[in-house]
Amino acid sequence: MNSARCDLSIVIPSYNEELRLPATLERLAEYLSTLGGQSEVLVVDDGSTDGTAAVAESFRGRIPEIRVLSNGTNRGKGYSVRHGMLEARGDVVLFTDADLSAPIEEADKLFGALKNGYDVAIGSRAMDRSLISTHESLFREFAGIIFNKIVRTILRLPFVDTQCGFKAFRRERCHIIFEQQRIEGFGFDPELLYLARHHGLKSIEIPVRWGHSPATKVSMLRDSVTMFVDIFVIRWNALRGRYGRSKRH
Repeated sequence: MNSARCDLSIVIPSYNEELRLPATLERLAEYLSTLGGQSEVLVVDDGSTDGTAAVAESFRGRIPEIRVLSNGTNRGKGYSVRHGMLEARGDVVLFTDADLSAPIEEADKLFGALKNGYDVAIGSRAMDRSLISTHESLFREFAGIIFNKIVRTILRLPFVDTQCGFKAFRRERCHIIFEQQRIEGFGFDPELLYLARHHGLKSIEIPVRWGHSPATKVSMLRDSVTMFVDIFVIRWNALRGRYGRSKRH
């Protein structure tokens, strides 16, 4: 980890996002200008073949503390989040999707929970669906509900939406869960939440405003099958003792 600390880090996993990043980084620049303290933005380029990195670099005038991290090759969203989280310097670290499906202002809800003693605060679409401005297709929503039921059954997690790409962490307390994270694809979220519980971290789910982006990178066929398998991989890793206990918990 980088030892030069700041107050807030925002991690954005990005794969071929040159078209959506400009609007996102503009909104982040405006939001960060309203906050006190020091903040940084980490754009994790997951082996993009377009101008994702160049777009991010072009915002140095608007966001002085912006860093572009390269994965070298396409490794997956989970790997990108892990890379950004382990490089982050902020006392609080938020990861958000590159399209800001959850408006960045909703982060205030998550930060408030961390200030009140929680270690992990996750945005939720399912707790209050009236906050959804643009819904996914009925098939995607139904598949999400089924996937969540499987997560709750196999991993015994209490959350109704593990997959919302809007989560905040107290960095020092949560560093170990990113060290131990193994899932590199879209199934990484349940692993993080399982590890948080495994290490005795306090987690809370909070309803947030959200709008589906039709340009989503998640394939319903390929990625859904992989995510389903990942749930059993997490359970197997746990049974085999591959998630060691932290000495601090």
